[in-house]
Amino acid sequence: MAVLLALASAVVYGAADFCGGLASRRANSFAVVAVSQAAGLVVLLALVPWLGGVWTAGDLAWGAAAGVAGSAGLVLFYRALADGVMSVIAPTTAVTAAAVPVLVGLGLGERMNVWAAVGIALALVAVVLVAAEDGLSSLRAANASSLTPALFAGAAFGLFFVLLDRTDADAGLTPLVGARLMSVALVVLLGLATRRSLSVPLPGLPLVVVAGVADMGANALFLLATQQGSQLAIVGVLASLYPASTVLLAQLVLRERLAGTQVAGLAAAVGSVVLIALPG
Repeated sequence: MAVLLALASAVVYGAADFCGGLASRRANSFAVVAVSQAAGLVVLLALVPWLGGVWTAGDLAWGAAAGVAGSAGLVLFYRALADGVMSVIAPTTAVTAAAVPVLVGLGLGERMNVWAAVGIALALVAVVLVAAEDGLSSLRAANASSLTPALFAGAAFGLFFVLLDRTDADAGLTPLVGARLMSVALVVLLGLATRRSLSVPLPGLPLVVVAGVADMGANALFLLATQQGSQLAIVGVLASLYPASTVLLAQLVLRERLAGTQVAGLAAAVGSVVLIALPG
């Protein structure tokens, strides 16, 4: 069940990124982040009375810490995109986000069978291939000024996964309340401090709301996956396969052509899931 929930979170994360990307064509990216985060919070507060678990200060604190990490990751990610090449930034961020839960899980003493270990390694390769929309040759365009924030952004996203994993199994969705409240507060404060507009044009608002609701749904699915008792290394790397979902949606909806490396990456992603799901 944990594997299915983690995969579902990856699919929904990818859909959220796709919708957020489209919305950013109609409004500035900072406003898209702020409004989508707020929309997700509204939906979460409406669902918590039915789907929430036990409220504890510790779980709210872990959630708030995760919210700080996630917000920092978003800010760094957009800074990297502004300074660098998307086909370099995206795989760098994604593979770092996938690697952090793996390293933390192993550091905490998690052990896995050979098939799962090979699957995790293949998944990391798949993330790079899927996100490299201009092929592996585009990686040569990397430079330190853009790679540094991309690496830190990926580490922040990975830390978001790790911190949510520290919450209790009976917490339900309550840690996400702390995460999203902190995230919204930080984004709004940063927007006010930098005097950036937080408004989204009316035609683009539905897409922004969908992105925010999808992102919240993906967070919930990931949190539920961690509460199934599965290993952080496995759940974290499966959730980080989200670029595959974004790429497929771009191909289906926008009719974008897939590069050969992306096709290979999708195949590798499928193979990694099969290997991870094999019994030990």
